[in-house]
Amino acid sequence: MMFEVWAPAATTVEVEIGGVRHPMHAAGGGWWRAEVADADHGTDYAFRLDGGQPYPDPRSRRQPYGIFGPSRVYDHARFTWSDHGWRGRDLRGSIIYELHVGTFTPEGTFEAAVGKIPHLVELGVDFVELMPVAPVPGRYNWGYDGVDLWAVTENYGGPDGLKVFVDACHAAGLGVILDVVYNHLGPSGNFLHQFGPYFHESLGSFWGQAVNLDGPGSDEVRRYFIENALQWLRDYHVDGLRLDAVHALHDKRAVHLLEELAVEVDRLAVSLGRPLTLIAESDLNDPRLVTPREAGGMGLDAAWNDDVHHALHAALSGERHGYYCDFGSLAVLAKTLTHGYLHDGTYSTFRGRSHGRPARHVPGYRFVCALQNHDQIGNRAEGDRLPAELLRVGAGLLLTSPFTPMLFMGEEWGASTPFLFFTDHEEPELAATEAERRRREFIGFGYDDWAEKAPDPQDEETFRRSKLDWSEPMREDHRSLLTWYRDLIALRKALPELADPRLTEVRVDYDEQDRWLVVHRGGLRVAANLGRDPVTVPLTPARVLLASDERIGRSGDGLAMPGRSLAIVRPA
Repeated sequence: MMFEVWAPAATTVEVEIGGVRHPMHAAGGGWWRAEVADADHGTDYAFRLDGGQPYPDPRSRRQPYGIFGPSRVYDHARFTWSDHGWRGRDLRGSIIYELHVGTFTPEGTFEAAVGKIPHLVELGVDFVELMPVAPVPGRYNWGYDGVDLWAVTENYGGPDGLKVFVDACHAAGLGVILDVVYNHLGPSGNFLHQFGPYFHESLGSFWGQAVNLDGPGSDEVRRYFIENALQWLRDYHVDGLRLDAVHALHDKRAVHLLEELAVEVDRLAVSLGRPLTLIAESDLNDPRLVTPREAGGMGLDAAWNDDVHHALHAALSGERHGYYCDFGSLAVLAKTLTHGYLHDGTYSTFRGRSHGRPARHVPGYRFVCALQNHDQIGNRAEGDRLPAELLRVGAGLLLTSPFTPMLFMGEEWGASTPFLFFTDHEEPELAATEAERRRREFIGFGYDDWAEKAPDPQDEETFRRSKLDWSEPMREDHRSLLTWYRDLIALRKALPELADPRLTEVRVDYDEQDRWLVVHRGGLRVAANLGRDPVTVPLTPARVLLASDERIGRSGDGLAMPGRSLAIVRPA
């Protein structure tokens, strides 16, 4: 078989197999190639540059010995797929369910996650979004410390394990979105430096050195990431990608990497005959990310919208610290439900400057919005989740909103288990400083009181505490909340008004003092009492379609609502 690698600065390159070094020849453009007759699927190999130490392949498809070991040849064609009739999922009208494979089940594998697919089908979601699956240091990690970006961690079951999971999801009618990280690589096992100019010499971000997308040699660097994205969509049959922190991509070219990627993914979608979805995580509040290319935008399909999360969380919980400082009022919640962003050119106290750009013209389905997600839970000191009484109201507002809702694993039954930040760095200096780095991060974001509360990310118990307890959905206190989520999702799918993506058609009435609001969704009304005390909302229902509390009912010319409750009604 043919081995190839890009190493433009090297004078000699060898591929080492079974202790035997095979010289590679320069093939132009910084590429090196060598034909090795007896190498095939399952062959272990590594590259040596200028006679130095062996390194794994930058495009390794499998790392069976971890991030410091040799690569293994992996032939995608050897896997037998059963999803030949799969025609994909459209993001419009869909609901996403985010999960971390390592903590979703006690076993923490793709195989075990397959066993939970019936739960997701019964819940009514349309897409499963996997947190990153690239190889990471040690036995457990969130995934954002990944290296060997073309491979799948053996911790979860390797490349075949991911394919089995995707195949099973498709058989059940679920699409799969994969979280990928292109703005940085992990601090451990990152050997791309040795092969070429993959990183900027001076630019960086909070997470590490910035990827070289616009400097000398960046043509091949860009192809590395674009072809990586196409691999997941083509060879793993994944239906979409969530692009981590695109605001940390340093790219000053006339055609941004994201636009170039969108063009390539569109072409692949036509070839495959199924929709492919690109979702950006960005804190820029810039609708140009999701504006079609022909209208001058980047052409991505959707973006995470943290303003909606912040508005819901602060209004429900009463928290105002850190980046919640501008949120919490019902006026702010009303604006995000009708305009998409709070900060659409307004002043952001947390940033100390104006922020964002108007987005009310954007279809709401292009904003992926969550009441909880891995960041908003895991980046709390104790990884704590919202209590059930707040989830009921919050889920009611989210799942009747014009946006694309996303749930986080366990949210649907009010999981009592936290989702903490955990790592398993093998290098002593990284292991010893991770807790201190985490402490400084909290202080940097203004959460000084959290800095001493967070458990050590390197402690294995931190990881184990984050695993879901699947006995909980069987208990009455959790089962009732699960039923509420199922009923909300079923109603959203049954009544087009509740998923209408037109932000211009959403209107919100509210009373700041009494803490109630009514969201107008076509001929329906979503009434919510966010306060602790009972209120009478000036809304006369002809029919209550769904209520979070059996005490909700008519009271004269209004709707009587106990504290922390929500109802979907047809007005008289």
